[in-house]
Order: sequence, then structure tokens, then C-alpha cells
Amino acid sequence: MLFSFAIACLSAALSAAQSTSDKTDTDTVRGIVINSVTHEPIARALVSSPDNRFAALTNSEGRFEFTLPKVDSAPEAGSDSTTPASDQIQSSIPNRPYMLMARKPGFLTDPNGQGQNLQNEALKDVTLALTPESLIVGAVTLPTSEPPDSITLQVYRRQVQDGRAHWVPVGGAQSTSDGQFRFADLPAGTYKLLTHELLDRDPLTIDPLSLPRSNDPRGQLFGYPPVYYQSAPDFGSAATIQLAAGQTQTANLSLVKLPYYRVKVPVINAPDNGIAVSVYAHGRKGPGFSLGYNNSDHAIEGMLPDGTYTIEASRFGPDGMTGLHTITIKGSAIDGPSMTLLPNASIPVNVKEEFTSADNSGSMTWNINGRNTVVKGPRRYLSVTLEPADDFGVGPQVSLRNPRRGGDEALVIEGAPAGSYWVRVNSSRGYPASIRSGNVDLLHQPLVVAAGGTSSPIEITMRDDTAEISGTAEGVMSPAQAPVSGSGASQNSRGSTFYAPLGGQPAAHIYCIPLADSSGQLTEIWVSPDGSFVSQGLAPGAYRLLAFDREQHELEYRNPEALRIYDSKGPVVRVVGGQKEHVQLQLISTSISAGVSENDQ
Repeated sequence: MLFSFAIACLSAALSAAQSTSDKTDTDTVRGIVINSVTHEPIARALVSSPDNRFAALTNSEGRFEFTLPKVDSAPEAGSDSTTPASDQIQSSIPNRPYMLMARKPGFLTDPNGQGQNLQNEALKDVTLALTPESLIVGAVTLPTSEPPDSITLQVYRRQVQDGRAHWVPVGGAQSTSDGQFRFADLPAGTYKLLTHELLDRDPLTIDPLSLPRSNDPRGQLFGYPPVYYQSAPDFGSAATIQLAAGQTQTANLSLVKLPYYRVKVPVINAPDNGIAVSVYAHGRKGPGFSLGYNNSDHAIEGMLPDGTYTIEASRFGPDGMTGLHTITIKGSAIDGPSMTLLPNASIPVNVKEEFTSADNSGSMTWNINGRNTVVKGPRRYLSVTLEPADDFGVGPQVSLRNPRRGGDEALVIEGAPAGSYWVRVNSSRGYPASIRSGNVDLLHQPLVVAAGGTSSPIEITMRDDTAEISGTAEGVMSPAQAPVSGSGASQNSRGSTFYAPLGGQPAAHIYCIPLADSSGQLTEIWVSPDGSFVSQGLAPGAYRLLAFDREQHELEYRNPEALRIYDSKGPVVRVVGGQKEHVQLQLISTSISAGVSENDQ
């Protein structure tokens, strides 16, 4: 009852304060929404604040304006002010949005929610830029004049994850009755396009279970294998589609009708709860072909056209198993030979500590499955993860298993299928000075895990003789001009270390990128509004320092070839343990590529 009365009083006070204000008691924020590619104004775009207290559509010239009531300073705490209660309530509520964002169909929505920061109250005129969507359109045709059935298509985008590029599925579509298809709402980037398999549905040649009729002379089943743009034999060799912001690319695909043959591969030691099956044409990993698993017969079954295929069967988890089998189809069905699943690898991790400090000694208590477990040693600060080295990664990442009981300090990676992996080490104490397996330097080379459940231990040397790089970045924007991109933390989504100014947003981002032959590790530094920065706890090594005006999600920092374009954009700094280095950096502006030049601000 009292709560409802308080809300009613607040609403009445706000209404009274706003109705009694005149032009002398108001403020305005105005601006324009533009196309980031053409810089033309965008009409009927919705401009709003994150809390939805402010919202308006732009006019035919792309302009908008918000009228804001002026607010007097709130009375000091404990003062015997005679200010009316309604004015005191109004003064406690900000009269302006802290950020404005724009959106409109046909333009991309920023997944990071970035917009124009309005924390600087002197900022009255703002420019918001929307990036137009890119599209892939086209048609699927059959070798005959008949219209195709509904064909499923899929598009993959080249995305950078942890500094390396991978192909990631970003959308699917169905062709219409006349074969047309359309992929919309795509950001600028590099794509690959393919169709899914489709078995022929001619009722005269197949039975209701989609199997050839044994008593029908026309019983051979036909189908349409996947087609990779442009008529490539597999996903790896498919042509890429390069899309600029707002570009529409036409990509036509022609299906080929081929005979399909039954495939059956018994699995000798298959588990009762099933397995995952992947099929790769020509032995190269990628999407397209598929087979299923018949749990009752413990066999991999399905149909494929002529060709050579690698079948991979997997059960993931600590007790996971994997089997690989290559088959070649030449005009007839395949039945066998059988596949045997081999246990996934269990890899010991040995840590050698060469710390000069006794910090973080002692133990920690972890809650694992509702039970408190005391852990000591490197387990307290260290995590080790294996990431697939293929650009088309399938299957989950694997990492250190949890302690099984109190006092279990063993570091073991369990359930690693056969394959190549990058070893990623994240630590809250010190840095990995060396990561090896036998004679292989895992800081610069992938770990190769063989089938059969055994692998050489991973040897990690941890040190804390860190270095420091500090300095200034020239040309940073003021906080009011800078896009909002999150607040301070000690690690980002990549797992790399970064340092942020206290109590504010980064004015710029500095990337300390280790050179190809360096033992350092990527470090990100957030720049303060005055352009100063400092990185403490930097692993010794040789780094190229790059200062950007915004976070770089697509920076392929583990690819030396991709970094060549930045050779003249930032200095190379070499530091050893205990060294302090001071540098001056020039800001790299990415606002042009993002669609807003400084002249538009």
C-alpha cells in the first residue's frame, strides 16, 4: 500500500515538474543518423536510449531532437532546504540519456550495443552511423528444366577466434519453389556457401522409407550431393565470397543428380548411448555429407554417391572414444569392414615453478558438484585448454579435469580425440615461459594427439619475472566521443590479459602482439582518457605494439601474414624480466572502416 502510494507521488511529481517547465528551463540534444557507407541521412530510423526513456524517429533528412528538462543541483545531504519535494525528486533523476543508439530494418544491429556516449554534457550535436546489411542472393537450378524441391543452403563466415581464423556457420535458408534463395542481415566479411544433400523423392523408384525397391528395375536411388560455390569438390576448396558493407552478391548454384549407394559400417565396441558421426569428402574436414548411427544394429548407416570419404565416429567426455574409417564407393553398396573405437587421449600436465615471489601460496576451496574440495599447487592459478588447430573445427575444446577428491593435485587433460591442437595456458599468477611436449615447442607449434589414449606429457615452466611497458597514445578521443564498449575486468573473452583504467571506459585499445619467434603472450591494455597507459605483469619477449581507437574483434594476431599490413603502424619493443620500457604510440583510426569519419562526428 505504502509502495503504491510512493510510486503515485513520484509519477505526479515528475508530471508536475515537466508541465511547469518552459523554454528557459529546457535543454536539447540533436543529431543525425547516417549510412556508414554512403554517409547519406537515414529517414525513419529509431533513435533511443538503452533505458527507453528517450526515443524518436528521424525525419526525412535523418535528423532527430530530444528536449531535456533542466535540473537544479540536488540539495546537500542533511541541509534544511525548503525546496519542494517534487523538485527534489526531479533533481535526483538524470535529465539526459547517457548513450543514444539507432536501428532500422535493413541495417545491422551492433551486438556489442555500442552507441554515442553522452556523458559529456557539453555535447549537443551527435552523429550516429548505421551499417547497411550485406546480402547473398541467387538461385538453385537442376540439370533439367524442372523446378527444384526446397533446397537447404548454408553459409559459413570466416571469423577470428583467439587470434586465428575459423569457418563458423552463421545462417541457413530454404530455396523457394522457383529455386531462389536469400541470405540477409550479413555483416561485411568472407563467406562460403553450400547446399545440403537431397535424396530424390520420386515415388516410382523408392518406398516410403526412402530405400530403393529391390523388385523395381528402376530401383536405383538418386540424389543431389552438396554443391560448394563455385562447383568445388569439397568445402576446403570452395570459393570465398567477399562482402563489403551494404553489398549484394549473386551466387548461383547448379545441382547434379547422381546415384546414391547404401553404406553400412558396423562399430564393434560402440557404446549403448550412441555416437556422433561426421563425414568428410576427400579426407578434408568440412560440412556437406552425412551418415547416421543405428543404435540397435550398432552400425553407421546411410547413403553416399561415388567418392572417397573419411568417416569419424566420436563419443565425447572424459571416457570418450574416437574411430576413423576411410571408404571408397565405386558404383555399389558398402557393407563393412567394421570400425573399432579407440579411447581418447589422457595427457598429463607437469608444471615447473620458477617464481621469485611467494605470493598466492596456500590453498583454495572449490565447490565441485555441490562438494567443497581443497586444491593446492598450480591448480589454484592455472588453466590449460586444447583448441582444435583446423580452420574448420568440430568437437568441443578439452581442458584439465576437475579434482576428484580433496588433495587431488594431479593436472590431467582427459578425453582429447586424435588431432592437432593449440595449447592455451591462462594463469592468474606469472606467465608460461615454456610449453613443450617432447621436442615440440607448443608456444609456436600445435600438439599432435595420436589415437589410442596415450600422449607425451605437456611440460610447462611458469615464471613471474615480468616486464612493464608504459607510455602515451597520441590522438585518443575524449570519453564523450568514444563508443561504449564495456568496463574493467582482468581478462577478456580471448583469455588474454589486459589492463583497464579505474572507474571509466577505455579511450583506446593497445595490443602487445608477440612476434612469431617470441616467447611472449598477447596482452591488451586499455588507455586512459588522457592517452596514458601502463601494462604490468607483461611476459618478457618481443612485441609489436598497436594502438586502436576501438576493440579489434577480428584481429588475426596469431597469423604473421595477416599482420604484415601493420608493420609500419606500431613499433617493436623487446623486454626482458624486470625491464620497464616507455613508448609513444600513434592511434590507428578504424572509424573510416566502421563507417564514421572524424568529419562526421
